[in-house]
Amino acid sequence: MLKLVRIFFWVVVVLAALMQLWQEYQTLQWRQSLNVALYPINVDGTPVVDAYITSLRPQDFEVIAQFFSREAQKYQLPLSRPISLYLGPEIHDVPPAPPAVNGHLLDIILWSLKFRWFGWGHQPEVGKPIDIKLYLLYHDPGKHRHLLHSTALHKGRIGRVNLFAENSQHATNAVIIGHELLHTLSASDKYDLGTSLPLFPQGYAEPYAQPLYPQSMAEVMAGKVPQTTQKARMAKSLGEVVIGRPTAREIGWLK
Repeated sequence: MLKLVRIFFWVVVVLAALMQLWQEYQTLQWRQSLNVALYPINVDGTPVVDAYITSLRPQDFEVIAQFFSREAQKYQLPLSRPISLYLGPEIHDVPPAPPAVNGHLLDIILWSLKFRWFGWGHQPEVGKPIDIKLYLLYHDPGKHRHLLHSTALHKGRIGRVNLFAENSQHATNAVIIGHELLHTLSASDKYDLGTSLPLFPQGYAEPYAQPLYPQSMAEVMAGKVPQTTQKARMAKSLGEVVIGRPTAREIGWLK
């Protein structure tokens, strides 16, 4: 009897894994628009962040949907609006933080499971079936000069995004949200983890430009506009960001 239970357990595990692979494959076929739920969180618990979150409106995130529509046109995607974003209610729990970059594999696996479990238990309705969940962790700019890296998983289509609760940061926040959203669709980082400089050529928006420097645009998965071989600046808005061919290939926009 115990042997049958074990066999049944592993059959269920394998079937669940196969179902997830199939769902991920179907998602990247881009037959329909993907719905992204955005859940704001007041990480610091301050009135400043409270006021900022209260002021947020769905149209504040429309620039991100427009960015994906614009870039999809370049790759002749048969969808005029591949991504739709929906602002959900504020969540009062903080998703588990990822382990250090050099953390043990077991720690990373455990965190991934905890994060997905968090997502399963924290997905209030947004009026549409949810394909991707992004938890927007807003920080008080009076308490932080720099924020930790954001993190997203393509397994589970879930992300935790560190952002400043400040109107002047809205445009750069949109760049970060777009970057993490693409991680949930299997896009990889295209910058050097040690220097944060864009990798050449995959992290350049215009890798064949002559002269090569300074570049005028940023590749979304690099996030910075290269100025010289050793210098790059953060993209100011999605208006100066593109989805390069390597990223388009990773997310199924280019074969």
